[in-house]
Amino acid sequence: MENRKHMGKNKDDAIFPVAPALSEMSGSYTQFIEDIKSQIQNRRLSVVMNANSSLICLYWTIGKAILEKQREEGWGAKVIDRMAKDLKDAFPEMSGFSPRNIKYMRKFAECWPDYEIVQQVVAQIPWRTNLKLLDKVDTQEGRVWYAQKVIENGWSSNVLEFQIQSGLMERSGRSVNNFTATLPPATSDMANEVFKDPYLFDFLGTDMPRREVEIERQLTEHIQNFLLELGQGFAFVGRQVHMEVGNQDFYIDLLFYHLKLRCYVVIELKTCDFEPGFIGQLNMYQNVVDDLLCHPDDKPTIGLLLVKGKNQTVVEYSLAGYQKPIGVAEWKNQLARALPDELKSSLPSIEEIEKELDR
Repeated sequence: MENRKHMGKNKDDAIFPVAPALSEMSGSYTQFIEDIKSQIQNRRLSVVMNANSSLICLYWTIGKAILEKQREEGWGAKVIDRMAKDLKDAFPEMSGFSPRNIKYMRKFAECWPDYEIVQQVVAQIPWRTNLKLLDKVDTQEGRVWYAQKVIENGWSSNVLEFQIQSGLMERSGRSVNNFTATLPPATSDMANEVFKDPYLFDFLGTDMPRREVEIERQLTEHIQNFLLELGQGFAFVGRQVHMEVGNQDFYIDLLFYHLKLRCYVVIELKTCDFEPGFIGQLNMYQNVVDDLLCHPDDKPTIGLLLVKGKNQTVVEYSLAGYQKPIGVAEWKNQLARALPDELKSSLPSIEEIEKELDR
């Protein structure tokens, strides 16, 4: 019965068996807050010298100390309000000691129990970006993956949130391709990571044109968003790039150069489902680019075929035997996914719209 009297009544207290009143933990708390103040004081110079990394590590240390005290002595959530006041009084010139931020410190330490990973990975990204990882990603694997992408690509917290919402981790490395058979192992691994499936063209809006050339034009008009969706390292070369072969004119839909892979990337865009004949056309364009545009130091041109739908088995058979690296992925406009469920059922499907347009 005595324990029940002290059971936590809110969400923060519920996980702790006993939450004594602040007056009951006075002596223990006094020593605890002095230790925290000492930690802050000792790291102030380090925080100035190496601001972000030291600050993140300091926040982790505070969060871990709170977790340990709450587990060992059953302190409830109210201790955080007291800590916020005491730390603000002790360090009035320092920000970051609001009750909300201290709760995030506790959550931060709980989600990242390995201090070595904290130092090597998340201490390298801003605190605000770390909060996005805590709020938007549920798994440790996902947090590590997105944190590494932030470091590699220099994403802001807003770009990170956009990439999380788009399901980037789940889409990366998902294209059907022949990279293993056509590229050296290191290059193959990198290429597989670079390309995804599906590609999301939500930024084109709801008024999606049906002709390929119009979609290409809109993609280049929204080139910043398009490059963001393609990923780090892509440089735009041109649209409808003219190639003359055997006195015939051919036009590459979209041509890019990838700075890390050190090669051209030919993108062919189709507004229909995959057909085996598309691979032959793309392969020819790659051969021409390799012959006419590539510098001797460039790696083999990679082809990316974007289609509205595909059968993976058919794609795999179609790619077999080709010596040029080719990836096949779907492209989608997924604006409807953001709509409330009660509205989705009232929307016509893509197939229904296309039937109406064809009448």
